[in-house]
Amino acid sequence: MDTATQTHLTQLRSALLYQRAELRAEVHAAQLAKDAGIAAVSTGEQPGSVEARTLAEVEAALRRLDEGVYGDCADCGNPIGLSHLLVLPAARYCGHCQNLHDQPGMGRE
Repeated sequence: MDTATQTHLTQLRSALLYQRAELRAEVHAAQLAKDAGIAAVSTGEQPGSVEARTLAEVEAALRRLDEGVYGDCADCGNPIGLSHLLVLPAARYCGHCQNLHDQPGMGRE
């Protein structure tokens, strides 16, 4: 692995670890609010549910880093662009496959 790639992976790991710490705090705060009986704000979702899903995505990305498959699209296996990963470090799909997932009625996640 070249030095530039190692540097980028180190930066991305740091970003994921920071995001994970923030999300853990948000999930914990949401759980405390729920336990205290504070109602969810008109989203219809359970307090912390979005944060919990995002936390799971970040933890999955960290596992992919450890397994050496981080940056590979979960659908087609092609590389996810570095610019995409810098914006969304937990991204699972390349741009093309993400567009397919985003289309309504495609039967994907």
